[in-house]
Formats: sequence, C-alpha cells, structure tokens
Amino acid sequence: MDTVNRQITAYSKELRLPVFRRDYKELATEAARQGLDYEAYLVKLMEREYELRIENRKKAQIRNARFPSKMYLSDLERDQLPPGAREKLPLLERLDFIPAAQNVILSGNPGTGKTHIAIGLGLKACMQGYKVLFTTVHRLLTQLRESHSGRTLKQVEAQFEKYDLVICDEFGYVSFDKQGSELLFNHLSLRTGRKSTIITTNLGFDRWEEIFGDPVLTAALVDRVTHKAYLVDMSGDSYRLKETEKIMNEK
Repeated sequence: MDTVNRQITAYSKELRLPVFRRDYKELATEAARQGLDYEAYLVKLMEREYELRIENRKKAQIRNARFPSKMYLSDLERDQLPPGAREKLPLLERLDFIPAAQNVILSGNPGTGKTHIAIGLGLKACMQGYKVLFTTVHRLLTQLRESHSGRTLKQVEAQFEKYDLVICDEFGYVSFDKQGSELLFNHLSLRTGRKSTIITTNLGFDRWEEIFGDPVLTAALVDRVTHKAYLVDMSGDSYRLKETEKIMNEK
C-alpha cells in the first residue's frame, strides 16, 4: 500500500494534480463507506480537482486585473447611490454589456461611487471568467507614451485588445498634450465595437475638450465611446462623505 501511495503522490505531482495528491485517501475512505465503485470515486476526485482549478483561475484573473482594492458590489449601500446608478446598476451587474462589446460611462462629481461600481463590475467579471484590466488614465497614458518611444506601441495595443473589459479610472483629472490626446484617442478607438471599456469621469462630455484640447478629436472620441454605451449619471452627494458621517454618528 505504501508503494501505491508513493506512486500516486509522484504521478499527481508530475501531472500537477494537487487535489489527487491531497485528497485521494480521504475520498477513497468516503467512497468505500458509501459503497461507490471505482469509476464513481474517480469522478468525485476529478470534480474536486476541476473545482480547485476554476477557483485558482478566478483568483489569478483578479490578481492580474491589478485592482487597487477589492470593492465588491455587495458592499455598496445602494440606497445612498445617485438615482442614475440605482436605476442602471441592476442591469449592468448582469454583465451583458461585456459580450455585447458595449462601453459604460460613469460620470459625476467626486465621491459618488463611480470607482467602487467600476471595480465591483470588474471583480464580478473576473469571477465569471472574463479577462479584465484596471488602470487609471494617467497610468495608461504613461504606458502608451513609453511604448511609443520604445517603438513597442503595436504590441501594447494588441495586448490591450485581448482584455474583455478595461476599466479606465479618473478620466478628466489630468489634461493631455497633442501627442497624449492622439495616443489615448487611438487606443480607445481600437476597442470601440470590439471590446468593452468602463470609463469613470468627473467631467461631463461638454467639458472633455478641456482635457483633450482639440474640439474635432474630442467630438470624434465622444461619438465613439458613447455609441450604444450605458451612460450612468453619477451626479449627487458624496457617497464617501455619507459613509464617513455614518461612521462618526455610530461612534
């Protein structure tokens, strides 16, 4: 029996089957107690191995998405969200916009829950097997500039196109020069109609020209990113301020 145990351990390690190596004795005892035949025992062992791989894959998807923190939709106090968010969130959390390659624009003043909703949708997408990336617009633009200088822009753009969902946070906090505007325009345009992008912004579309500095380019970008997109009005009182006031009152 010791020889068999050693062989199972060696084979499962070589084949990268951690559940086989860890649980085969436990499940064998359970199968014997239940009177299961050998085939049923193997099915149970394989099912547990499969479940572990799915769980590990989800964890890897979340890790690779580079979220700044884990902010789940279940943590939201929905009655404190702006009316536009309360109305559209039940539809968005179905994630139908991802296979449909539709964008989501969360627009409103700071502190109203835009980033929380974006990350929450991204986390849920990871759990459902979608490939997701979270980035701030500043970080994205820095990466695009560096790749442009290093003549690797095509490779970077090809990589970005592979994501099912890209979340661009803090759109409107920094303005761009002509090169930056064109790089960001081209990048976002590549995903239009092919893959989904979530943009959080503190500026209305009528003020995007302030950060792009080019009325023609701004109009073209607004037209592309809003085509068939979900536009969520996040104007309202600060969600963060309400949370802080609640904590202070509880003390």
